[in-house]
Amino acid sequence: MIFITQLIYILEGQENIFNQFEDIAIPTILKYNGKLLLRVRPDDKAFVEASVEKPYEIHLVEFTTESDFDNFMQDEERKKFLHLKERSIKSVLLIKGIKL
Repeated sequence: MIFITQLIYILEGQENIFNQFEDIAIPTILKYNGKLLLRVRPDDKAFVEASVEKPYEIHLVEFTTESDFDNFMQDEERKKFLHLKERSIKSVLLIKGIKL
């Protein structure tokens, strides 16, 4: 198993466009032996301490193999909607890991 954590920073006012992209991308995870474990939209009270910008959303996703994750990223249907991602997301910090 591999785990992908994303800290997602969106452009102000682009929440609806971001959600349109997520409506496509999240169900696609299942096609590639993946599972969305967490999708968190933390408010200011959720942060005890931060030395980085607070993200709009935090995602934790599990894939069976690195190859499954790579295939998800290359999914042709998902690629058709990347323009929504590009219009709404300022940046993403993606962290790959394994369960210890």
